[in-house]
Amino acid sequence: MPVSRNLAGTIFVGGALILTLSAIAYPTMLGVQNTSSSPTRVIANTRYGPLTEMDRDFVVKVRAAGLWEYPLGEIALKKGSTPEMREAGKHLIVGHARLDEMCRQIAVELNITLPNQASPQQQQFVATAVAQSGKQFDTTAANIMRVTHGQIFPPIAKVRATTENSLVRKLANLANDTVLDHITMMEKTGTINFGQVLAQQNAAPSLPKDQLTPPPPPPGAPVVVLTARPDLKVNTTSPTPSPTVG
Repeated sequence: MPVSRNLAGTIFVGGALILTLSAIAYPTMLGVQNTSSSPTRVIANTRYGPLTEMDRDFVVKVRAAGLWEYPLGEIALKKGSTPEMREAGKHLIVGHARLDEMCRQIAVELNITLPNQASPQQQQFVATAVAQSGKQFDTTAANIMRVTHGQIFPPIAKVRATTENSLVRKLANLANDTVLDHITMMEKTGTINFGQVLAQQNAAPSLPKDQLTPPPPPPGAPVVVLTARPDLKVNTTSPTPSPTVG
């Protein structure tokens, strides 16, 4: 059912669609058997170092983020009402294509099953933004993404600081740079309501786990690829801070 503009605004302001990425977990644990609830539990010893539940879940979360932010970046290129919003769309596409390529390579090496679809909540984020137009699209999309990127920033640092797996460290390095770049680009749109964003960024998840969980792919399904766009000449690893009033 399409989301009306008024309802979409109410949903965002009320926080019902706020994504807490650190809460995402596959009920089936992506095919890994006999897992526990301890994020530091080693589930595999690899030539790149031990792989913990937190390591594996981090790879899955980065992949799932790209499955909704990459298409939203494509939409922003078309629907963004300002050059800043359209530029932010380019950064989403380029950044998540790079992260996705690394996630797919890591998944093969570490035997991690990746989702092919974003979670229901993440899909609703896209639907909520798409239902808007003009400046309202910019505001809705940028604020949703500023919240979600702000939420994943601390977990990235935790993974980078604690993982003993060299491939996961490599992904955390790239994810850290990319998320910082995306946060910076959202802020450059000039649409961020920091009071609401910071409140929602720290809100506990209010949706059931099945709404926060990307569905596992059917057995044998080909892995969806987020296509690189060499035509989009943007740097997603060294963000320039937004100008401040002196």
